[in-house]
Amino acid sequence: MRNVSRRSFLGAGASTFTIIRPELVRGAGAEKLKAGIVGCGGRGTGAIEQILDGNPNVELVAMADVFEDKLELCLKRIGNDKRFAALKDRVKVAPDKRFTGFDAFKKVIASDVDIVMLTTPPGYRPEHFEAAINAGKHVFCEKPIATDPVGVRRFIESAKKAREKKLTVMSGSQRRSSSDYIQTREKVQGGAIGEILACYSNYLSGPVMHAKARDPRWGDMEWEHRNWYSFLWICGDQIVEQHYHNIDCINWFMGAHPVKVVASGGVAWRPAEELYGNIYDHLASEFVYPNGVHLVSHCRQYPQGVYRIVDDLILGSKGKTACNDMGEKPAVQSQVQEHINMVNSILGQGPYVNQGIDVAESTLTCIMARESAYSGLEITWDMIMKSQQDLQPKQFDYQLKMDAPPVPVPGKYKFV
Repeated sequence: MRNVSRRSFLGAGASTFTIIRPELVRGAGAEKLKAGIVGCGGRGTGAIEQILDGNPNVELVAMADVFEDKLELCLKRIGNDKRFAALKDRVKVAPDKRFTGFDAFKKVIASDVDIVMLTTPPGYRPEHFEAAINAGKHVFCEKPIATDPVGVRRFIESAKKAREKKLTVMSGSQRRSSSDYIQTREKVQGGAIGEILACYSNYLSGPVMHAKARDPRWGDMEWEHRNWYSFLWICGDQIVEQHYHNIDCINWFMGAHPVKVVASGGVAWRPAEELYGNIYDHLASEFVYPNGVHLVSHCRQYPQGVYRIVDDLILGSKGKTACNDMGEKPAVQSQVQEHINMVNSILGQGPYVNQGIDVAESTLTCIMARESAYSGLEITWDMIMKSQQDLQPKQFDYQLKMDAPPVPVPGKYKFV
């Protein structure tokens, strides 16, 4: 592999792992660690199962969601689903620790918790992460970490502060915790396939979710939350929310983020109806890394009954890899292992983990490609780092009137 200087926001020491002395870490030495969750949908329910499954010394003691019905449904699943049969005795969320509303995240963070798990749609991640780090909490942070460059930069500043405070930050980039990916990466870096020449990634799938229909009682903001995967500001489009996994993996193997991208995409299947919002359903990108290696990536969402595949391929001068074919299959599910690694970091029983900068770079890589496809422009890393795009609403109310921008059209859409 050609030498690639990792252009990190933190400089050369960003990826160095050190063992943290337990006395420096909040919660270290405690018989039990207390966790709170912000976002009680499907991803949040899964994260609760995974952290409890991997760590018998963790209890869930606080929960928050914008919607009371989502929080109650999560509790019902914990009570009834056989996956939680051996775990639910460690769900100790008293009624006064079940918070709802747009400011509910603040109440979880203000609770007596050691770990805050952030599993809302990604539009909220920068604000929630900043609040958790400012309060001195360790964080499990689902990917991606923002939907716009302003949010990414806000997240980066908090990730730096977390490192200064020795707070653990674990992302939902589970490949980074999976033995088959870790061992394959080590072998590639050791020259197993020679010099990397080209990379390819695909994420061809169906939609993550759609609301079944709009309840006439819902205002625009409530509707966009309940149908969050259709709206740019809260989901980021498919390349940011789903295809992130592949692009993060390639960045990790390359040891760098791309310096530029040209992308194209559009809407071939999603009808021009309120249910389908303002995101694309297919997007193809060609990234260029600092050493000249190209990554060709393709993501799409089509309805059931069409071809599906999620895969990666790295071609080298002496061979190739699918990124996970040179290592042992994990003995523990990677989504569970990442929580084990997080708790070990918190307690000083393993390497210190702060993945904040890495996941920020990968998120911004995805946003860079999205903005190239939307605008029809080649977008460089410097351009996206300076972008003033800020998609976050400035007011929050269930009945707030929101006019969703139209589906982007290259040549008309303006990169900012």
